[in-house]
Amino acid sequence: MAKICKIYDVLIIGAGAAGLFLAANLRGKSVAILEKNATSGKKILASGGGRCNVTNRRIDASNYLGDAGFVKNILKNLDFKDVLKFFGELKFNEQKQSQFFCESGAKDVLSVLLKRARQSGAQIFCGVCVKSARKILADENGGILDVSPAQNRDENLTDFEMKFDQNEQNLNEIFEVVAENGDKFYAKNLVVASGGLSYKSLGASDIGYKIAQSFGTSVTTPAPALVGFTVQKDEFWFKNLSGVCFPAEISVACSSKNAVNRELKTPRKFAGDILFTHKGISGPAVLNASLFWQKGLITINFCPNFSIETAQKSKKQLSTVLPLPRRFTLEFLRAAGLSDKPYGEYKADETTKILRLFAYEFAPAGTFGFERAEVTKGGVDTDALEADCGVNGVRGLYFIGEVLNVTGMLGGYNLHFAFACAANLAKRLNAK
Repeated sequence: MAKICKIYDVLIIGAGAAGLFLAANLRGKSVAILEKNATSGKKILASGGGRCNVTNRRIDASNYLGDAGFVKNILKNLDFKDVLKFFGELKFNEQKQSQFFCESGAKDVLSVLLKRARQSGAQIFCGVCVKSARKILADENGGILDVSPAQNRDENLTDFEMKFDQNEQNLNEIFEVVAENGDKFYAKNLVVASGGLSYKSLGASDIGYKIAQSFGTSVTTPAPALVGFTVQKDEFWFKNLSGVCFPAEISVACSSKNAVNRELKTPRKFAGDILFTHKGISGPAVLNASLFWQKGLITINFCPNFSIETAQKSKKQLSTVLPLPRRFTLEFLRAAGLSDKPYGEYKADETTKILRLFAYEFAPAGTFGFERAEVTKGGVDTDALEADCGVNGVRGLYFIGEVLNVTGMLGGYNLHFAFACAANLAKRLNAK
């Protein structure tokens, strides 16, 4: 019979925002964190352009893609003021769209998380690539029975429990986590905070989805989010504008369900900068639109604060009167087969083309992919989780942060959600 040297109270997979914040808020527990990368918090260091926008004054479920009831339940546990208080030794500036950026940069945010996690007694093991996780039985002396219970929910353990009466033999169900190098870790509670698939260079991994599925929990297919759009042939002219950036408004149809569970398509609008690239179109407004885009058409208003009547009254050339970069206007006209002249000189069919500036409808070819996406949408289905992010019917198994099928918009929403999940779970585990 194999022997276990140590059984942790809590084992966390992933030393990112959710995992570190959880460890920092646990009290009186033996805690270990397993991190795939050689160092912790790589994605934290990259967030907010290296300035780490940790939260937002306007935290609300409407800023997230996911089950609204689940999101509201998580967010109610942590206010933006709570996050700022946690990082109280650092200074933050509230900037555009009510985001809070760290004055001294993301490195200091990560340093506080690591310090607080270690103060709580957490051990962090870096360079540990998790391969699998399962539930096993161990006796009171740490001996492992040479039998593995079913991976799924408690109701599926009937046959196993007929062979082993846990109470009679003083047996305990624990988690065994196996690393790719063969190392094994054991814990009473397993928390998966492994993140999504975005930015492979930062250590992205699908292990969280694999663990969920191995325990019978469904996973919504992951997809890139907060990412730029590639374009089809009709919009190839976008590529000629690489580097051009200006404010615009984007509308995208979003799926929702009404009281009788019928799927509806309701438009959402996103105002902000758009940026043309050699691959297509990006920028904050585009990234937010990508979160809710599910293939099909989007609409861009290139001149949201301009009235065409101003151009109608002007004798100046269109490229001069429009509040747009001249390079953009000229390329738009060229793509439409038009010359640059005063608006009043265009024919009726030509003005129809020009008015597309206020409602330019097109279908993106796709996105820039996971390598350029800031986050991943999709993930572990929240309808399989309890209010504390525990898996229904699997005692001691939890999923928190980006690994879940909940994704926030730009602006500190995703970091805040990771912290809120962790804070919620910390209350649960501290009460055990």
